[in-house]
Formats: sequence, C-alpha cells, structure tokens
Amino acid sequence: MNNTKKLKRRIQYIIVIPVVLALILMGMTIYENGFTSKIGIVSIILMALYIIFVIILYIRTAPEINSVMVEYSLEQGKIQRELLQEFEIPYAILDITGHIMWANDMFHRIVNVSEDKRIRKSVDTFFPELLPEVINVAEDLNLNITYNNRMYKVSIKRLDLSTVFDDGKDKKESKDDDIVLAMYLFDETDLRRVEQIASDQKLYAGLIYLDNYDEVMDALEDVKHSILTALIERKVNMYLSNIDAIVKHVENDKYFFVFKQKYMQTLREDKFSILDDVKNINVGNQIAMTLSIGIGSDSDEDVNGFATSYESARTAIGMAMGRGGDQAAVKIGDQVTYYGGKSAGTEKTTRVKARVKAQAFEELLLSKEKVIIMAHKRPDSDAFGSAVGIYRMVTAMGKKAYIVLNEITDAIKPIVNTFLVGNQYDGVFLKSNEAVSKVDQSTVLVVCDVNRPSMTECEELLSLVPTVVVFDHHRQSNESIQAATLSYIEPFASSACEMIAEMYQYMSKEPKLRNQEADAMYAGILIDTDNFLVKTGVRTFEAASFLRKSGADVTRVRKMFRSSIEEMKEKAKGISHAEVFMGHFCLSYVVADENAKDAPTVAVAKVANELLNVDNIKASFVVTEADDGILYVSARSIGDVNVQIVMERFGGGGHANVAGVQLKGKKKDEFFDELKEVLKEMDESGEL
Repeated sequence: MNNTKKLKRRIQYIIVIPVVLALILMGMTIYENGFTSKIGIVSIILMALYIIFVIILYIRTAPEINSVMVEYSLEQGKIQRELLQEFEIPYAILDITGHIMWANDMFHRIVNVSEDKRIRKSVDTFFPELLPEVINVAEDLNLNITYNNRMYKVSIKRLDLSTVFDDGKDKKESKDDDIVLAMYLFDETDLRRVEQIASDQKLYAGLIYLDNYDEVMDALEDVKHSILTALIERKVNMYLSNIDAIVKHVENDKYFFVFKQKYMQTLREDKFSILDDVKNINVGNQIAMTLSIGIGSDSDEDVNGFATSYESARTAIGMAMGRGGDQAAVKIGDQVTYYGGKSAGTEKTTRVKARVKAQAFEELLLSKEKVIIMAHKRPDSDAFGSAVGIYRMVTAMGKKAYIVLNEITDAIKPIVNTFLVGNQYDGVFLKSNEAVSKVDQSTVLVVCDVNRPSMTECEELLSLVPTVVVFDHHRQSNESIQAATLSYIEPFASSACEMIAEMYQYMSKEPKLRNQEADAMYAGILIDTDNFLVKTGVRTFEAASFLRKSGADVTRVRKMFRSSIEEMKEKAKGISHAEVFMGHFCLSYVVADENAKDAPTVAVAKVANELLNVDNIKASFVVTEADDGILYVSARSIGDVNVQIVMERFGGGGHANVAGVQLKGKKKDEFFDELKEVLKEMDESGEL
C-alpha cells in the first residue's frame, strides 16, 4: 500500500508541475506584452485553454487512475504473497513469544505439516533450541541448529510494524504488539559436509622418539637388540596403520608419520595406547622401553601449510620429552594437550647432554660481561643452591654475577646466614628493582629451578634481557619461558643443584667451590630428594660425591636443617588429620601458622613426605589455607602414581613423584571433594 500511495503522488506531480509552469509563463507574458499586444492576448488565451484542458482531463481521469492503482496494488500484493508462499527457502513470521503467525509452503514441508493447515504451535515445538528467551533479543540473530538430520543456519530479523505502516514517520517507542520476527532457514547440510570432508583431509604431522633407547640397549644382550627393535617397529607400524598413516623410520630411535585430521579423534579416544604397548615389550630387557609422541598442526582458523604442522610437531615432541617422556603431546595452533605420562621415566645414565650444555653456556658467556641469576619466588634450598652454583661458575670465567633474592624464608635462612658472614659476598644479592637497574646489552639472565615466567623472582627481567638461559629439572607445562637462548631442562634429574654440579665437571676451567657454596648445593640435593629417598639415581649420588669432595660437610648441613619442636608438633598434627581414600591415597591438611616466616609449602611438603611411610599408601595430598587466600597443595608419591598429571588437572605441575598447585579462593573441603572425583575418574580410566 505504501508503494501505491507513492506512485499516485508522483502522477499528481506530473500533472500539477506543467500547470504551475504554464501559470508562470503566463505571468511572464503579461509582464512583457501586457494586454494590448495581439501576441500577448493570443498567448494568454492559449495557455489558459491549456490549463483548463489539463484540469478537466485530470478530474475526469482521476477515478480511473485510482482504480488502476488499486488494481495494481492488489495484484502486486498477490504476487508478493505467492512468491513468499512458494519461496524455496523456509520462511515464517513469529511473534516475540515464538508463536508461529504465518509460514510458507517450504516451512510446512520442513516441519512435516500439511500446507493447507495453519501451524498453531510455538517454534520451539519443532526446534527446541529456539526458546523465547533466545529469539527475543534486541538485535538480529544467527545461529546453527540440527533438525531431522539436516543442518540449518537460522536467521531471525526483528521487524517493527509501527514504523513500517507509518512509512517511517512519527517514530514512537515500539510496543511488543508491534514487533514481529521474520525467520529464515538456510539448509547448509551439503555445505557443512563438504567443509568437513575438506577438514578431514587436512594433514597432521607426527614424531615418535624412543626416550631411553641407549639405556635399554646398553643393558640388553647384543643378540636381542634386533629382536627388540623389530618388535617396537612392528607395534608402531600396526598402531599407525589403524589411522591410515604414512610412517618413516628416520633413525634408530625416531619415527616420522603423517595422517589425516579425521583420525585425530580416534587417537584421543584411544588415549595413545601405543605408549603402554611398547612399554610392555619384554625380550629380557630389565628397563622398559618408553616413547614420546608429538603431533602438530596449525589452528583451524589459520591454514599455513604442512610446514607449520611439522614445526608444531617438533615443538610438541620437545614438550613431551621435556616433561619426562612416556607421553603424547598434541599441539593444535597454540593449544597443547597431553596424554599418558604415567611413569616417572628412566634415568639418563649418559652425561652427553650435561657436557654439551656446559660447553654451550661457557661459549655464550665469552661475549658477555655481566650475569644476573634468579630462581623462583619464595626460594627453597635447591633454588638458592643452584643459583650459588651458577654464580661460582660465572665468576670463575672472570665475569660479574649477581643473584636476585627478594625474600629469605626459613627454608633457606640457615644456609644464607653462612654467606652473610664477612664481606666476601657484598653486593652479590640484589632485590628485583636493583637487578633491573643493572641490565644492559652485555647482560645474560640465568633462570634456575623454574621454567614458568609467572613464578620467577622478577618476571620483568625476562622482557628486559635479550639473552636468557634456563636450567631446570621440573617438567614443562604450557606456561614456559619462550625464546630462551639456551635451555637445559632435565626432568630426570633430582634437583637443579645436581644438574649444575654435573656441568662443573665439563667446564674448560673447573670452578673451585668454597665450603659454604658446596654446602648450599649439597643441601639443595638433600632437601629435594628427602634425604636421598625420592627421585634419587646414580647421577644424584655422583653429584653429591663431587660436592663432598669440593668441601660440603654432611654433618654441618644436617645441623642447619634440623626441625624445631614446634615444627615437629605441626607435622604431628598434620599426620593426625590424615584420612585414607580408596585404600591407597592419603589426604590431610595443615593449619597455617600466622607467625611462620617460611613458605606455606614447606610444612605441607614435610607432612606429605611423612605420610608416604604409611603402609599401602601410593600417594599423599596435603593442603594448607594461607592468610593470602591461597590454598597450597603438596602431592607426593612412591613410583606407582604420577602425581604431576593429577595436579595438572588443577592447573599445577611438578614431577611424577613431587608436584603441587596453588589455588586462589578455594577452600580445602571443596578441593578434597574435587580431588576425590578426579582420583576416581583417573583410576577408572587407567590414567593413574
């Protein structure tokens, strides 16, 4: 109807405008010639006759024009209605509650309702996703739904009838009665199927590394080497044939494979059973062979080619091995997911890596003049001892070295006090702000006993210093120090002090430790291994022996770290709170001491270690609620259970036998409830 009114108005303009122009022309003629000239009189009479003729013609044809306009309007409306009715796209008009007011034939066919019947139901009767609160929004809506095994894109447009019929004039606040919703259904089933096919054909790159190939082969009879290799290769080939992968054995202990994306879900659901299959191979080998898997691809949004997928696979395999091996890491874009990792890994007997890293570190320092060393916040004995060990390594090369130490906790106070006697270490220990002021282009930043930026003493230094070196024995997590110039992360080592002690023996000029420095490093190993009871290997004792030769006094260190009677009572209370869950897990809590200067983790760690002495206990979990609103959790185990993957469920991490997490705003009872559910789930799925 609005179009009809506009057309009628335009016809009126066509008639009126010539009349107005004739009147103007008549006035100009009278002005120029007056009524005395014959030409003027004739012109005026002709124009007057023209005007009278046009007016009479309009009056006589007006009813006929109106009739034609009405017929045109009705015919146009009929055509539009027929077009909508027979529209190939399902279309419906709804009120704001979702009730179907009108629908075309195609919509009737989609919902399987006869075309000659009016639909008297709400739209959510057919499409449960389209609830009134979903469709009644202030803006146009687009969403995807599935109906009768077909996939549709739903487009809902909001129309205000008051503005439509008022031709856009006199706009007023709309009422609900004036609002209708126009809904279109676009069938995208075939499009989605084609997109899925294209996505399924996308290639993923994968790498398989045998973690402890050299160690297993060295301990195995020579005649059995080929048998073990053949069995492993057969297991790998059979497993990857299930996903139609192309496999290439590139080295004795390395495989490269390529497969289609559609099989990725199969691997996820299978949880990479090849990890256990290879581990169960036994041809007389006393050490179980384990492998690491790295799978990579670019993100679904970014399609950068297969080269990017291969680089992601290389990163993933590095992260899997950096976490101790015996697990799979899947890197899709920036997201990394881990599978397996149940075993604590096999200790590396070779020191090749220590030698290579020591020589690389020495070469790096040749072109630098200054080194700043920092560990993690609230440093423990291993953090302080390894920092001191690096300090002596750097100064032995004639370079300046500083240690960032913001807080002296009770955990390191006895050993730190030995460094504060005299003036030998004046100016060595700096606060964060002092360390930042000493940064220049010739500075190297060494991070020890931590590889997570947020946990370092001064995270700002990581962005200020271009040359960063990382020495750590903790398994890597998704949060790690990026773009380190030199990185030596050895999850099989008992402590960072053990790693530094090994590197000493491969320096071109072996540093000579002072007695208190040797004590600090020995204390770091002693505390991290719980007096050589946890995560202790051959190399651990060799490092301790080296430190003993360098001047460490076992008795002196033991006296430094004896517990007070209050600490013994606190430990006893923690043990008294313990409960046994599922027959093998010990759960307890420690009440935080408001006057304690030590880190909250120290008390819970001691209780957790003590609970492992209980018969049949495989793992212990101890918590404390600190005044800062953070719940500190320490987890310990004896070989059978990997507590690291348990703590990763809560955002933490650590080692297979020693792990923890800090949870903000969570109470201990709430945590224990969640922990019990996690332990049940992981036990049922075989992840523990």
